[in-house]
Amino acid sequence: MRKILATLAAATLASPALAASGPFVSLANTNFVVLISFLIFVGALVYLKVPGLLGKKLDERAEGIQAELDEARSLREEAQTLLASYERKQKEVQDQAGRIVAHAKEEAAVAAEDAKADLKDSIARRLQSAEDQIGSAEARAVREVRDQAVAIAIAAAKDVIAKQMSAAEGNKLIEDSISEVDAKLH
Repeated sequence: MRKILATLAAATLASPALAASGPFVSLANTNFVVLISFLIFVGALVYLKVPGLLGKKLDERAEGIQAELDEARSLREEAQTLLASYERKQKEVQDQAGRIVAHAKEEAAVAAEDAKADLKDSIARRLQSAEDQIGSAEARAVREVRDQAVAIAIAAAKDVIAKQMSAAEGNKLIEDSISEVDAKLH
């Protein structure tokens, strides 16, 4: 109410009607008529509670704006939380990818070392097998040479003995050999 009275007093004192010449309170004075019309208009506004309605509408508008600001603030906080969550997840995924790559490199290095060791073992086995085959071939060759030498020596001895030995000496040699075999077997 004070605001309304202060507004009316300021409007009355600052009125251009005070600057007019002649009687102020007269319906012939247009300034006076304008003042009366203005006062009636302001009174009608006050009577119809327009300032209260305007204040109420402005308060509702302010509350709506405040609600929108609160909602925008909560959405912003939610978006920041979501962004932080995604950034954390992205970092975790990058760390996990790094660990996977490192593990794959380690496995590849281990597999390469295993392959080298297997290759060395395989080469060693093949070399040993080749050496065994060479040794076996040498032994077989030596045996064949020895057998051949024995066969040649037996043939030569047979020829020499056949030329130098008589039939009686041959029979005696056979009987001695049979008795020697018989003694060794029994």
